[in-house]
Amino acid sequence: MAAGFFISKAVGIVGIVLALGAVATIIALSVVYAQEKNKTSSSGGDATTTTTTTTTTTTTTITSLAPNTTAAPNNPWNRWRLPTTLKPEFYDVTLQPFLKPDNNNMYIFKGNSSVTFTCEEATNLIIIHSNKLNYTLQGGFHASLQALNNSKAPTITKTWLETTTQYLVVQLDGPLQKGKSYVLFSIFTGELADDLAGFYRSEYVEGNVTKVVATTQMQAPDARKAFPCFDEPAMKANFTVTLIHPSDHKALSNMPVKSTQEVQIDGNSWNITTFLTTPKMSTYLLAFIVSQFDYVPSQSGEVLIRIWGRPQAIREGQGDYALQVTGPILSFFEQHYNTPYPLPKSDQVALPDFNAGAMENWGLVTYRENSLLFDNGYSSIGNKERVVTVIAHELAHQWFGNLVTLRWWNDLWLNEGFASYVEYLGADSAEPTWNIKDLMVLNEVYTVMATDALTTSHPLSFREEEINTPAEISEVFDSIAYSKGASVLRMLSDFLTEDVFKEGLQSYLNTYAYGNTVYTDLWEHLQKAVNNNNLTLPGNISTIMDRWTLQMGFPVVTVNTLTGRIQQNHFLLDPTSTVERPSDFNYTWIVPITWMTSKTSGSRYWLVQVSDTNSSFKVDSPDWLLLNLNVSGYFRVNYNQENWDQLLQQLSRNHLVIPVINRAQIIDDAFNLARAKYINVTLALNTTQFLSQEREYMPWQAALNNLKYFQLMFDRSEVFGVMKSYIQKQVEPLFKYYKDVTSNWTTVPPVLMDQYNEINAISTACSYGIPECQELATSLFQHWQNTNNNIIHPNLRSAIYCSAVATGGQEAWNFLWDRFLEATVVSEADRIRAALACSTEPWILQRYLQYTIDPTKIRKQDATSTINSIASNVVGQPLAWDFIRSNWKLLFGQYGGGSFSFSRLILSVTQRFSTEFELQQLEQFKADNQDIGFGSGTRALEQALEKTRSNINWVNENKASVLAWFTEHSR
Repeated sequence: MAAGFFISKAVGIVGIVLALGAVATIIALSVVYAQEKNKTSSSGGDATTTTTTTTTTTTTTITSLAPNTTAAPNNPWNRWRLPTTLKPEFYDVTLQPFLKPDNNNMYIFKGNSSVTFTCEEATNLIIIHSNKLNYTLQGGFHASLQALNNSKAPTITKTWLETTTQYLVVQLDGPLQKGKSYVLFSIFTGELADDLAGFYRSEYVEGNVTKVVATTQMQAPDARKAFPCFDEPAMKANFTVTLIHPSDHKALSNMPVKSTQEVQIDGNSWNITTFLTTPKMSTYLLAFIVSQFDYVPSQSGEVLIRIWGRPQAIREGQGDYALQVTGPILSFFEQHYNTPYPLPKSDQVALPDFNAGAMENWGLVTYRENSLLFDNGYSSIGNKERVVTVIAHELAHQWFGNLVTLRWWNDLWLNEGFASYVEYLGADSAEPTWNIKDLMVLNEVYTVMATDALTTSHPLSFREEEINTPAEISEVFDSIAYSKGASVLRMLSDFLTEDVFKEGLQSYLNTYAYGNTVYTDLWEHLQKAVNNNNLTLPGNISTIMDRWTLQMGFPVVTVNTLTGRIQQNHFLLDPTSTVERPSDFNYTWIVPITWMTSKTSGSRYWLVQVSDTNSSFKVDSPDWLLLNLNVSGYFRVNYNQENWDQLLQQLSRNHLVIPVINRAQIIDDAFNLARAKYINVTLALNTTQFLSQEREYMPWQAALNNLKYFQLMFDRSEVFGVMKSYIQKQVEPLFKYYKDVTSNWTTVPPVLMDQYNEINAISTACSYGIPECQELATSLFQHWQNTNNNIIHPNLRSAIYCSAVATGGQEAWNFLWDRFLEATVVSEADRIRAALACSTEPWILQRYLQYTIDPTKIRKQDATSTINSIASNVVGQPLAWDFIRSNWKLLFGQYGGGSFSFSRLILSVTQRFSTEFELQQLEQFKADNQDIGFGSGTRALEQALEKTRSNINWVNENKASVLAWFTEHSR
């Protein structure tokens, strides 16, 4: 660990000198910031050079086009990747956020930064990232340069901002010398905008007073919005941060406070807080916050843990659950990685405005409020699971991602996929009675298979040259990276065994601590662990895993139990679609297969060819064969009709003989195989008949997930009437079961999965129109309206609220909207916000859509998810689609197309599309908005087009047989 903190003596002294100068400069800044966006040199428009004449009282700015910023790609400033000529070693960053608007009604921050770098290769150019920063010129230039160790630095001849590629370019009259170190110093101002990126502002109301928080979100390419930096993950350096902030505010950064002093500036009291220097780390993990938040603390060994949030939330105990689980999760990962937590503290902060779910900034993790805060009186078991899994995800990154970092964003899947896998292990360590690891199958494996079965999917690993621009980087943060990454790593850990997997992982982290890697580095260390343990595999790790990471998709494994014949095929939801992306492996995989029969279970079998014969897979009636136990492998399974029949008979006779995860698997595989035309749709529907006897969550959830597709395809047609009757018949026994075990809904089942299935029982029974459920919802809701006392258990509120809004008209909607406006617990606000989309009144939903583009009503971070909720409503879907089309430019402008949620928006509003007319509308939408673009939703748009074509074919081919099946079985 000590090597990560090492700073040479010369660099350290310069850092101290510049830090002292930085404070003096910021306090004495006399730069006029009027007309900030128009007159000073800014990264917000065209490339410019600026000449400024400065006296002690005035600054005159003249802006002109840079003469040599041509778009020729051979100019290094026109390339998206930094040259490798310079290597940063140390940053000293001082920032002063102003938490009140200036005379132009803008929120700004002022700052200065010195970066010490080593010249790796002689060059007369310094190219450093900068975005939307305005610079105070020094001697007519955007920055100043000095050499270390008594060397002489070349003279700056020209500086300019290259806005397209987001660079500050410094041209010199001679080359920097290889092996020498230099310091680049700059003074700048930026907008503390509410755009949720870089150094930004968040707001909340306390006691009718609006409070402003200055906070950060650097990942992926936004540290450059806070200060000029070499903003690539492999450009690791040590950072010393100083924040100048109002004395009645607290300052946080990645490291503990080193010193703080109070000063008077313009009659106001400010604190100058300097933090200890960080270990060597990437720019995207830097964070700083200025707020009036409070915290609750605890200690885990030598590590200080603090949970921060709005003072009212902390007073109400909303940080207590996070505090309770953070210590055990940190301890678990220390043991799992066999490496101590690398920092002295772990701060976790709940932010009112935050674009992602959470961000793993080293030592200062930031969260949406709903991912960190938990209130026993308002939050559901789902909220609790969300908190513990997100905390585990972010803490997993403190080692895997932060201590050891991927070299470039093309390998993001390993970073996020790994954290998405081990979050379940970490959460299980904190909540061992939940069996939460089982939920990976529903939450990750089956969820991402829906996307990965499209020809518009993509491999886990991209080639490095495929990912360059900020938009391309943002697009990589998708469900393939997170959920498929988690699924294949879970499969890898399963066939290696967890102990061998951990041995390789620990070796990898120990070797590359404070450094950068590519995914093959992990394979090498896992291979060493395999060799050390004499584990027999059908090939080395790379040979096996490259097929899962370097080509998209996954196989369906088909077995014939009459002959023992087994084969694999690339599974596509639309078997008529054309795969245009080539694969070096011809879309074949090396597949680890676990199995059992009604009489025995055998050792793992490897399918290494396209087809093979295994005598163990030959079984006679009434015996049956089941492949992929607990869905440990990332593939689907198909059988011959005789084996399907035996499995269905077993489910009908005694479903408990088949493991619970595999009961879910039989349903999910069958429905997807039917969509892909491997089996008849009626066979898939037959897998749901045993559900009237089923009480476990996972099979029910698998069925509801798949019947949701039928609902989307048919809830505008006559099929839905008989489908509704069938689901009522199947869910009524579950509804009555939970009514009994909860003593008429007055107690809560003790087990997590049972609580989830109780929610399913209520939600399904109410939404499919079972009168007793709707009457229950109405009476509970009216009791709340009449008494102002909400007795509905938090677990059931989403379902009850939705049902009440759907049946209660304008009065229920207005009552719930008022409760939304006054909600102080974000999990309650979230469920109300979703339930408001359940209205069946078009005019109410249209008004609600308009609210999503008014940040005074719906926070920016919640806009897209609110539109998604409205689109999931059959009445709201066409309204949402019209809204998206007519407001695309506005939405794209406000949200930039860069957020993870933008792709979900496109997929949500188009999920019901199943007619030629809707396909034409979607194609027209694509054509009409080429000039605006689709940002991180680009691939999602192509997937929506593919899904729509597939839906059209599926409905045409299956509508008649589905109608007949539901008609027969709903009696």
